[in-house]
Amino acid sequence: MTTGSLFRPFLRSIAISLLALGGFAHALTAEQARAIAAGDSDERIAALDAAVASGDLQLAPFVQALLDDEVKVAGGQVYVVHDDKATDAVTGAAATVPEGAEDVNNNNRMRGALQSALAALRLYSTDVAQRRAAVGELAKSALDESQLPLVEQAISAETDPALKDALQRMRATALVSASDKAKRLAAALELGASRQPEVAGLLQDRLAAGAETDPEVRVALQASLDTVRGRLAWGERLGVIFSGISLGSVLLLAALGLAITYGLMGVINMAHGELMMIGAYATFVVQNLFRHYLPGLFDAYVVVAIPVAFLVSGAVGAVMERTVIRFLYGRPLETLLATWGISLVLMQGVRSIFGAQNVLVENPAWLSGGVAVLSNLVLPYNRIAIIVFAGLVLAGVALLIGRTRLGLFVRGVTQNRRMASCVGVDTARIDTLAFSLGAGIAGLAGCALSQIGNVGPDLGQSYIVDSFLVVVFGGVGQLAGTVVAGLGLGIVDKLLEGWQGAVLAKIMVLVLIVIFIQKRPSGLFAMKGRSAEA
Repeated sequence: MTTGSLFRPFLRSIAISLLALGGFAHALTAEQARAIAAGDSDERIAALDAAVASGDLQLAPFVQALLDDEVKVAGGQVYVVHDDKATDAVTGAAATVPEGAEDVNNNNRMRGALQSALAALRLYSTDVAQRRAAVGELAKSALDESQLPLVEQAISAETDPALKDALQRMRATALVSASDKAKRLAAALELGASRQPEVAGLLQDRLAAGAETDPEVRVALQASLDTVRGRLAWGERLGVIFSGISLGSVLLLAALGLAITYGLMGVINMAHGELMMIGAYATFVVQNLFRHYLPGLFDAYVVVAIPVAFLVSGAVGAVMERTVIRFLYGRPLETLLATWGISLVLMQGVRSIFGAQNVLVENPAWLSGGVAVLSNLVLPYNRIAIIVFAGLVLAGVALLIGRTRLGLFVRGVTQNRRMASCVGVDTARIDTLAFSLGAGIAGLAGCALSQIGNVGPDLGQSYIVDSFLVVVFGGVGQLAGTVVAGLGLGIVDKLLEGWQGAVLAKIMVLVLIVIFIQKRPSGLFAMKGRSAEA
């Protein structure tokens, strides 16, 4: 299927609507119709450009008929044959095609010219969507000076600011290679106001290929190129900052649960990454259930997957704490080895149930796509959602720990287990609830990660080290430190990645953290006061 055939149904509807407004009356002269339909490609294209330059929308149906191979020529007369009905191409009146009429054949070059002509004519449509489509099509083709009068008319008639700006940039793009030096100079200066990466490429090509030989114009081209690149650099910088905040939000989600299990409870949980993995697979299961049983509500599956991921991971955490970890409190080495073994068991269990390959978790429609802030900066909706989600989870954890009875008991048991037990606190139950809370938050992190990356048995291994770094760097037991460390490490990592690459960036971040911990072992935010166990 050719490119032209993809657009034919849409273009045909436009041509039919134009035909209804006035048919072929006064659309063409007999000489124009013959010149466009017969002869070699150069002559036909020249005649087509001359007809298009008049800006007559009534030309569109004839151009569409040529694209659809519905035009015949006989004895100097041009006919359009559609659905076995023939009409005169000039008058639009019913006609009989003579015997021996020849079909008009169009090579690829001619088809490209016809498509560009039809797009140019659509610049005058009353529908802004059609005009936008026309501008987009013309931008893909090589606009020459012969079509500039049409573009000039479209600029003067255009009311949409964005389309007018695009048309002006298109005009300057055509003029930058004009034969007149004054036009090239003016076009170079006009292109300097652009914010499009394509314009930077165009200016670079004009300079690098030696296409421009005039020194004055070359100076103007170089100045415009530097200006455009300066604007694009801001988009790149903002993109790096956004990527860093996005990565920091992911690290924050991954580290929040660990901030409870390790920061508040002192448990080195090497299976924390696998609890995130369980949350991601819970999201995968919910997605499939919605796809099979509630396909009409598929876009809402994430809303259900969030509490499911929290509950499933929290339940697995409760089982871990009840069966293994509660017997190892105060024994960090044994806890580390035991949880590492549990992580291997969980990974193998997932491989046995779901397979070793990654599974597909599809974004709902409202998390697909992104918002274009600048010409070279698009913020994906799923990344924006994760940043917002991380903030909501953080606020929820802070309220739970600082403002609820459970949070009071967790802080009391953490600070002085014996005293809490003496005043009637069920410390064993609080341990289970606190560990389940940390595991549930890890499940939320897995749910969020499923929307931006692959879900597989090794998902958690990519984040467990970074999560511990965030908790230790921020300060053990400090939620504020976890936030600052997570976002800070995310931004620093992305800045270094753009400078030295992903692998060296990771190494440099690790070295910086090691040096920092050597100087400040308690992290960014040290625990205030004296230990109750001292």
